[in-house]
Amino acid sequence: MKTCNHCSNNSYCVDNIPIFQDLSLDEKESIMNASSHKRYKKGELIFTPGDSFDDLFVVNNGTVKISKISASGKEQILRILQAGDFMGELALFSSSTLNNVAEALENTEVCIIRGHRIKELILQKPEMALKFLQKYTERIEESEELIEQIGLRDVEQRIANYLLLEIEKSRMNNSTGEYEITLPVSKGDLASLIGTSQETLSRKLSLFQDNGWIRLKGQRIISVLDIDSLENIK
Repeated sequence: MKTCNHCSNNSYCVDNIPIFQDLSLDEKESIMNASSHKRYKKGELIFTPGDSFDDLFVVNNGTVKISKISASGKEQILRILQAGDFMGELALFSSSTLNNVAEALENTEVCIIRGHRIKELILQKPEMALKFLQKYTERIEESEELIEQIGLRDVEQRIANYLLLEIEKSRMNNSTGEYEITLPVSKGDLASLIGTSQETLSRKLSLFQDNGWIRLKGQRIISVLDIDSLENIK
């Protein structure tokens, strides 16, 4: 397969998305021919509430946060997107305007795929619609989990739960028996994600470290030393 003219890696952006994995090479190429490529600097907004479009945004590389801003200006992060994730899929099926904010957390490259081409493929391959529905269902479950975390769990439980979820994606240091987690976002953004303040998060992480459950390494690396203790409080 030849390299996408828009992307800086050695494959099409759509190759990173399970929804498009079963498409033929010609179909993938037709999608990329109906797309554009854009780079965003750290802190730059990709879309804001009130924007209206029917395109699909694919994160080619970098990190994007999706959040809501309350009338008082308080931010609640809904999810963090990394390479291979996508956003804007609901706009493919609805003409409603967006009510979330998407912001690049680092220099980020995004492929913007025209919605009309995706809709044409869905008519040809209805199973694609089921895959979009599956992804949407996963995001509803994530939102429900977020509501449960903030409404029913205290801050220590939320932190423990987050660390345990990250352990599933991390690797164990075989020489020490520790699980090393690299936070995908700053502690300020992590605090917003779990519904607390940065000061409270830092204080609780220090408490976890004093208890011997974790070891803090710089700003973004956490070694988990005692999984059982985190399980007991989550």
